[in-house]
Amino acid sequence: MIHLKNVHKRFRRPEGGWFDAVRDTTLHIKAGEIFGLIGFSGAGKSTLLRLINLLERPDHGSVNVDGRDLTGLSAAELRRARQNIGMVFQQFNLMANRTVAANIAFPLEIAGWSRADIDQRVAECLDIVGLADRAGHYPAQLSGGQKQRVGIARALAPRPHVILADEPTSALDPKTTQSILDCLQDINARFGVTVVIVTHEMHVIRSICHRAALLDAGEVVELLDVTDKQVAARSALAKSLLEAA
Repeated sequence: MIHLKNVHKRFRRPEGGWFDAVRDTTLHIKAGEIFGLIGFSGAGKSTLLRLINLLERPDHGSVNVDGRDLTGLSAAELRRARQNIGMVFQQFNLMANRTVAANIAFPLEIAGWSRADIDQRVAECLDIVGLADRAGHYPAQLSGGQKQRVGIARALAPRPHVILADEPTSALDPKTTQSILDCLQDINARFGVTVVIVTHEMHVIRSICHRAALLDAGEVVELLDVTDKQVAARSALAKSLLEAA
C-alpha cells in the first residue's frame, strides 16, 4: 500500500547549515493497517508523514502509494492522487468562516463533485463521526474533540484509501483522546482505510496500532509489533518510551 524507499529530507537551518530530518528511510505499510510513527520530539515523525503525500518532497528516494510513484507525477496528477490520501492535523485546520458541513464539503468541492453528491456524502460523514446535529455550527462553537471529529470527517469525505493523522490527540484531554482513537479505529475497521498516525505517546500505539516504527534522529531504529495491545520492544529507546507511558 505505502512503500517509501531510501527517502531523505533535509532542511536549511535559519542560522546556516543543514538539518537532516529524515535519513535514507525505507518503510512498508500494509493495506488496511493502522501504523504508528513514534518517537521523541525532533525524531522526524511529522516530516516522514508529510513525505507520504508529498507535502514535503524528498531530496531523493521514492514514495509509492496505492501502486503509484508519487514522486514521478506531474502537479495535476499529484493533486488527483492526493484525493485518495486524507489528512488529519494536530490543530484541526478548520476554516472559521465555514460551518461544520461546509468544512467537510470543501475537498469535495475542490474535486468537482456535484452539489447533490456533496450533500449526501457530508451527511454520511457527519453520521460516521457522530456529529449529525452539528452540521450548521461553526468551529468556534465546538469543543476540541468535536473539532477533531470534523477534521476526520473532512479527511474521510473523498473516500480515501489512506488517512494520515499528525498528532491528532496531542491537544486533547485523555477521555477525548480515547474517543478520537476509537473513531479512527472504527473507520479503519468499517471501511478498510489504511491509517498512519504520528504520536509521541506509547498508549496511542497500544490502543489502536497494528505496528509502529520507532524514529530517532530521522531514522527508523525499530519496528514494533503490537499484539493484544502489548508492545514487544527490543531497543533501549523503545523501552524508555514504554517506561514513560
